[in-house]
Amino acid sequence: MFPRFLVSHITTCRRVDQYAESFPEQVTELGFNEMSKVKEAVSMFGKGFVCSQAMLSTYGTKFGLDREIALKVAAAFGGGMGRMGETCGAVTGAFMLIGLKYGNIKAKDKKARRETYELVKEFVSKFESLHGSIKCKDLLGHDISTPEGWKAAKKKKLFRKVCPKYVKDAAEMIEQILEPISKII
Repeated sequence: MFPRFLVSHITTCRRVDQYAESFPEQVTELGFNEMSKVKEAVSMFGKGFVCSQAMLSTYGTKFGLDREIALKVAAAFGGGMGRMGETCGAVTGAFMLIGLKYGNIKAKDKKARRETYELVKEFVSKFESLHGSIKCKDLLGHDISTPEGWKAAKKKKLFRKVCPKYVKDAAEMIEQILEPISKII
């Protein structure tokens, strides 16, 4: 009944569309119209994984990292590093991805270390220029490390309303860093 390419696309997107059913306004607001790694990262967040898990599990497999291991490694970084309201998990997830691609594996490889640090700084600069901060408590406007701040953020549904945008933006930025146009051409 449907063309073969459309059936394949629908099958591929089924997991992501479950997120779209749960959070249709975010998917529409974020401008998704086809399956992408960015959409997959936002979908993972929508399924209940923290932002750092969404980032690392979506992109880490490209570098040989098992998805289950990625989910476990990144689990402690959500909510601004263990719900302390510090560095946003989407940002720390991006840092881990930069390390996976560019990080040094030899102690004396200072060039790889420098490149990694420079890319982290570039990422932070871009993220801060869009959002003003990389700190979860600043991004949410509430210190979620306190019971009052956590309750206020939950009551305002900030994790559903604003966090998907941070994951989306971090995913778009990390794609530029992991696959720079000059290296694709």
